[in-house]
Amino acid sequence: MNLSNFEKMDPVMLMSIVNMKIRDEFGDLDALVKYYDIDKDTLVAKLAAAGFDYLPDAKQFR
Repeated sequence: MNLSNFEKMDPVMLMSIVNMKIRDEFGDLDALVKYYDIDKDTLVAKLAAAGFDYLPDAKQFR
């Protein structure tokens, strides 16, 4: 799944996809945003607006 259109995605679906990709493919959020060339702050803000915070120690949004 390409995350280039993440700003238009449902936030719950986005959170699920991002967490899966971090777990299975990238290891952390920084690697994911670099690979997809997306703005980390915008992604984090979109998910925060839906009530999800990034937990760096857990390497996932909750």
